[in-house]
Amino acid sequence: MQGNFFWYDVMATDLAAAAKFYGDVLGWTAQSQGDGGGPEYWAFKLGGRGIAGLMPLPEEYARTGGRPAWLGYIYVDNTDEMVGRIQAEGGKLHKGPFTVPGVIRLAVVSDPQGAAFLIATPLVKDAPPPLAPGTPGTIGWHELYANDWNAVWPFYEKLFGWTKDRAMDMGPMGTYQLFKTGGELAAGAMMTRPPQIPVAHWGFYFNVEAIDAAAARVTAGGGKILNGPMEVPGPMWIVNCMDPQGAAFSLVGPKR
Repeated sequence: MQGNFFWYDVMATDLAAAAKFYGDVLGWTAQSQGDGGGPEYWAFKLGGRGIAGLMPLPEEYARTGGRPAWLGYIYVDNTDEMVGRIQAEGGKLHKGPFTVPGVIRLAVVSDPQGAAFLIATPLVKDAPPPLAPGTPGTIGWHELYANDWNAVWPFYEKLFGWTKDRAMDMGPMGTYQLFKTGGELAAGAMMTRPPQIPVAHWGFYFNVEAIDAAAARVTAGGGKILNGPMEVPGPMWIVNCMDPQGAAFSLVGPKR
């Protein structure tokens, strides 16, 4: 459905090490998708179903100071048309559109405040349905740290049809605005970034069964816990993390 997040990539400097780290933390397996004729790309799978991708940090991105990071894909019906609309609304095109034959047509873009994401039109027919919400190892929440969430909200509302859900007052940190992408439940939230977060970006939360055990797997694998565990409405527990190569991610679970 247009406007939904449906895939995720992590850019890494060492693919084998990243595959082991996320496999140990989240129970994913990693399988190379390349045939030797193009850029290396691995797929993370959970129970045989694709969850996310793993790719080398692009050289041109690294030369400009880019670091390992997670990026999300938003489903669109027509990638080429959406690129034009994004640019007309003040967003930027960074790469594409281009096609992986028989798989996907995609483009790398950013919103008017610089938060990067991908838009994509899948070309695979009869793809299996996604796993049930909350399944450990799946992506459970999408969080935009914006320069000014109020100013950037109309961009996503107009282009992708997102609607506001409830807003949470976080005191000095401002408003945490939940949003829906077409379903009955909120898919994520956006907020104005605090000073310690240097740039606007999207962050992603991975579902786990229990937050303490998952956090221990992060540190055992060489990652870092940046914040938490912290209880949030639901009730749920979260931790904000960094993998051993510097990519930020978060975990969310129903118990400690």
